[in-house]
Amino acid sequence: MTADVWLPIAADEIPGLPDGLTYRFWDGGPDFPADPADCAFYVVPYMKGARIAVRPFAAMTGVRVVQTLSAGTDHVDPGLGLLPPGVRLCNARGVHDASTAELALALILASLRGIPSFVAGQEKEEWRSGFYPALADKSVLIVGYGSVGAAVEDRLAPFECARVARVARSWRTTARGPVHPLTELPALLPEADVVVVSTPLTEQTKGLVGADFLGRMKDGALLVNMARGPVVDTKALLAELEGGRIRAALDVTDPEPLPAGHPLWHAPGVLISPHVGGSTSAFLPRAKRLLARQLTRYAAGEPVEHVVLTTG
Repeated sequence: MTADVWLPIAADEIPGLPDGLTYRFWDGGPDFPADPADCAFYVVPYMKGARIAVRPFAAMTGVRVVQTLSAGTDHVDPGLGLLPPGVRLCNARGVHDASTAELALALILASLRGIPSFVAGQEKEEWRSGFYPALADKSVLIVGYGSVGAAVEDRLAPFECARVARVARSWRTTARGPVHPLTELPALLPEADVVVVSTPLTEQTKGLVGADFLGRMKDGALLVNMARGPVVDTKALLAELEGGRIRAALDVTDPEPLPAGHPLWHAPGVLISPHVGGSTSAFLPRAKRLLARQLTRYAAGEPVEHVVLTTG
């Protein structure tokens, strides 16, 4: 098989790539590395934004696979109509699970145990002792039980939580227990001390965490958003935070990046990290292994993995 493959990582830096393919390096720069019409397998540049991600789409008349290096594919969704039918869109399932779940646990523990207050106290040389909430004996609800949600539960296991409940689009069973459908979310929210959101951003999940969702959370509960900013209604969240009824730890926001002067920066009870769940030292080696596996399957004529959709 002879075909162009566009990679945002130099091919000689990826062990295990198959022979027989022509590798072109493109990380989103102004000039394309070759004619986009000759590209059969396109790996989207990582963290370069939607405009760059979809820029070659209209000219990629021969593309068969589009591979993102992110778990979410919402940044390429607006351009899918420019692609020919039959193109398989694949996400980076497994690449970001560990690091995103790791940050989710860090945000939960930091928020519950009062770490931001301790940091502020250290700067002012204040000894802020007292009693703080623990994760032990808390009830946790994971909304969006894909690979990231499951990885979060894996890391909750040693913390002696009273209960972990799981919610996804539809009901299913797992080795750890049932996964409840979204229709049962209203009944589950009032029971949770910590609510971790890890859903993809779709038309169905945009604004999912709105006034009704937040209003059903128990007083003092912690919302942790590891999904995408627009999954949460920022105005509704601000109303709850400013009223002091709930707290939040957010790796993603809407808008994003959060601009200077936005009220979310200084809302009471909120901890913000700058969308760094997946951008860690774990990313590059895992991304390279994914690309080697996917391209080996592609070169051998085998089905690629992690197909989110096929254009039609």
